[in-house]
This record gives sequence, C-alpha cells and structure tokens, in this order.
Amino acid sequence: MSTSPVVLRRQVLADLIPGSVARNALLVVGGAAVTGLAAQLSVSIEPLSPVPVTGQTFAVLLVAAALGPWRALASMALYLAVGMAGVPWFAGGSSGAGGASFGYILGYVAAGLLVGELARRAGDRTPLRTVGTMLLGNAVIYAFGVSWLVGMIGMTVPAALVAGVLPFLIGDAIKVALAAGVLPGTWALVRRFGK
Repeated sequence: MSTSPVVLRRQVLADLIPGSVARNALLVVGGAAVTGLAAQLSVSIEPLSPVPVTGQTFAVLLVAAALGPWRALASMALYLAVGMAGVPWFAGGSSGAGGASFGYILGYVAAGLLVGELARRAGDRTPLRTVGTMLLGNAVIYAFGVSWLVGMIGMTVPAALVAGVLPFLIGDAIKVALAAGVLPGTWALVRRFGK
C-alpha cells in the first residue's frame, strides 16, 4: 500500500484498512461498542456533580479521529440510538433518554463529526494539532452537556458550569495528552512501516 504524503493527506486511520462497505459497517459498530465499553468505566462524583467520570469522552474522541467524520457520526448515532432503545451501555449500565449525562451523549454525535473532519484534515498528525482537535471536540461535548443541565435538569448556567465542566477538566487534560501521544505515534508508525 502506498502511503505517500499526498495519499495520506485526506485519510484517517480507518482508511488504511482494506475493504469498503463491510469494513465501514464493522468500524461503525466497533466504534459504538468501544464507546459503550468505555462508559462502564464510571465513577460517581456526587454531590460534586450528577455526571459521573467515565472513559467515554476519551473513547469518543479517539474513535472519531480514527474513523473520520461520516463513520464517526454514524458510530456515535448508533451508540445513542441503541442506548435509547434500552441497551444498558451508557455510563454505569444505564440506558434511555434523560438523566444528567444525556446531553453529553448527544454531544458525542456532534463531536464525532467535528473531530473526524479535523482528523481527515490532518488534525491528528502532530501532538500540537491533536491537542487542538481534542480540545475542540471536548468543547462541543461540554456545550451539549451544560446546555442539557441548564435546559432539562434545571440548573443555572453557573451551577451547570461548576457541576458539568469544572470536575472534569483535569481528567480531560490527561486524556488530551494521551491522545496527543497515541494518534501522532500511530501515524508515525504508518509512515515508517507503510512504505
């Protein structure tokens, strides 16, 4: 397989896997499953926040960067739809619409599209670009999550920011740093061994 810079410029990691429709279907389902598994890494931090600390955000952002915009959008939409249908793979084994975390789950769909598109534009090739890509993805997730806490849970905006953003900043900074190592490192291996 040729991995010249011109070929790699508009690709994401999933594009390097041979196949087409079947590959894409498996990647979409796999991305949703990884997100569901990561959601089970859940720690309650009540009364500080009604939203638990989970591995979901990290999974969503990595899946989106690896799959690209449309597969990531489909994967996160599948995760949302299956969880709403009753499969207990939201945080802590929950399912269905509602609850304090549901806005963040809605945000995963939008963040998947954004991060996937940024990765398609080489936003995951260097540590600095990856940090920017992951921060934008996190900002989208926070925007949906905080809006949900305000609109559906009834928190004030300041209370929603304190409960819905502040407790997660350190953990998200660690996740961004990990992604800034993993994604560019994977691309470095592709460039090195793909020739």
